[in-house]
Amino acid sequence: MAALLLRHVGCHCLCVHFSPGLCIRNGSLPMAISICHCGTGMALSTGVSLSGLLTLLVPGNFQSNLELVKFLCLGRSLIYTAKSALVFPLMYHTWNGIKHLMWDLGKGLEIPQLHQSGVVVLVLTGLSFSGLTATLSAEVPITGLPINDSLTSLPILIPSPARAKFS
Repeated sequence: MAALLLRHVGCHCLCVHFSPGLCIRNGSLPMAISICHCGTGMALSTGVSLSGLLTLLVPGNFQSNLELVKFLCLGRSLIYTAKSALVFPLMYHTWNGIKHLMWDLGKGLEIPQLHQSGVVVLVLTGLSFSGLTATLSAEVPITGLPINDSLTSLPILIPSPARAKFS
């Protein structure tokens, strides 16, 4: 009896602080996916804005900033985690955005199709995330742009001493 009372009081206390719509309905998969789509969109746009701002504020060019990252001697696990934290929202938002484009065409708006498309989005996100993180975890040394014959025609990217080697 005490457990039933606590469950009723706890639910009542939560419903007082939330809107009635959140207390009446149980969460569904399409609702959760839609909320996560908004969240990943905000996170990605914030990340792009912050990286653009950092590019303007941090002194030096790409090569010097890459040397700074090398100098920090960050562990492979930290770099892998950071890359994974960038890849997952990107893949999720991409696949869910394609689903939203299909909705704009008027396809997949029935309730069973909403659940199926939600599961498809999650599966595709998992597969693409796994594939991309597997390629990101390959041992590739952190280096700058390769200097070869095809890049010698770009005087802005390659300083003049490097171009002189290929002349």
